[in-house]
Amino acid sequence: MPLQNRVTPLGEIIADPARGALMGNRGILHDRDRKLGRSRWKHKAWIACVLAFRGRRRTPMTSGRSELFFLDEATALAAGHRPCAECRRADFNAYREAWRKTHHLAAPPSAKAMDDALHAHRVKPRLRDQVHHTRAAADIPDGAFVLVDGDAWLVWKRRLLRWSASGYDRVGELPGGPLTVVTPKPSVDALAAGYRVAVHDSADALHCT
Repeated sequence: MPLQNRVTPLGEIIADPARGALMGNRGILHDRDRKLGRSRWKHKAWIACVLAFRGRRRTPMTSGRSELFFLDEATALAAGHRPCAECRRADFNAYREAWRKTHHLAAPPSAKAMDDALHAHRVKPRLRDQVHHTRAAADIPDGAFVLVDGDAWLVWKRRLLRWSASGYDRVGELPGGPLTVVTPKPSVDALAAGYRVAVHDSADALHCT
């Protein structure tokens, strides 16, 4: 049976055999049987990492952290994560430079400053519900997720692609008017400021059909 360690754009942690393109971390969330408890985070540094780095090898959910997995980077951003400053240094620097631009800062922000801001925009602490916001469809950048009829859809090349654990499986038209945005506002602003997010291969394959 697959471990409960796949994260959806809506912030749910599910069990699914599909392999993710990125790994994440929020602290130790599992017990000695490698099962999740009630906690969904232990600190504010929610990061998204590459699957392989400097030959390090770990058995998921055994010690030190609870490895979480994402279909792609767009999914990780929607769930509230940001690029890791160690294994994804170039992406981390690009992300915080986009953050600097959108907030008109003199210098790029620290990881802690971004984590504090992201946490306020990604989850309601007592309820643990994901925070959403509303934005005009024309102002939602590619790489952000929106909520339509209960499903998470990726905005990509001005169309909508429905998320599934194994890839994007349906294409739809981007409607006009306001939409419910799943991706936390700071990450949406970073995307709008030029941060280039990586998406699963199925996005372009589906978009071209």
